[in-house]
Amino acid sequence: MHQILILCKIFVLLLMTPNLMVNRHYYLILLLISIMAFAYFMPVLFVFLLCNCDFYTVLVNGRFCKNPEHVTADDFFTSGLNMPGIAFNQFGVTVASANVLTLPGLNTLGISLVRFDYPPYGLNAPHTNPRESEILVVVEGTLYVGFVTSTSAPNEKNRLFSKILHPGDVFVFPMGLIHFQLNVGKTKAVAFAALNSQLPGLNIIANASFGSHPPINDDILAKAFQVDKKIVDYIQSQFESNNY
Repeated sequence: MHQILILCKIFVLLLMTPNLMVNRHYYLILLLISIMAFAYFMPVLFVFLLCNCDFYTVLVNGRFCKNPEHVTADDFFTSGLNMPGIAFNQFGVTVASANVLTLPGLNTLGISLVRFDYPPYGLNAPHTNPRESEILVVVEGTLYVGFVTSTSAPNEKNRLFSKILHPGDVFVFPMGLIHFQLNVGKTKAVAFAALNSQLPGLNIIANASFGSHPPINDDILAKAFQVDKKIVDYIQSQFESNNY
């Protein structure tokens, strides 16, 4: 936002310059293009200044920018992706991440890495990652994966693109679209995913719909999902004590 305001001020000054008045529409077009470019990259790199008494502190994606004089090799190193990570959901999936929270050197680079371990029939439930696209490679087991497209018209159907993946297979999940992975084998599965965000974010559809705090009104959910309110109340109760 700070950069956009500066751009606007610069272009206003240009428009007020007499010699440039004739070509002012070109500068307006350039301003719009510049704002669109900044808006597109804002989710990946959002810079703002916080006033802290006598000095400004610069943060990127909410992370403090470290003094270059204090940077060490450890800031660009992490470990642990050779083994399963922490519990991720109620379906037994675990996650080990290399993102800006565990690897400070990723700050502003717009990349991260995740290891997923799935028990037999373990599910990474339908969800979205609001700030990134994802490319996933299976290294062990068999996964059923897929994503659902968005729509641009009221009567347009959402399309499902899905695939059965085996070791060495790769699948891409476009930014912001609902996607999932299910272990369809009788043994564990392991996959690694690369993401073009230093901290992708996560929005699990079921959890967000039925496990929000405070909860969404059951009349709204009953109408949206076209079911009885008692069914909505029951589903919401399942998330009260165990909302991953």
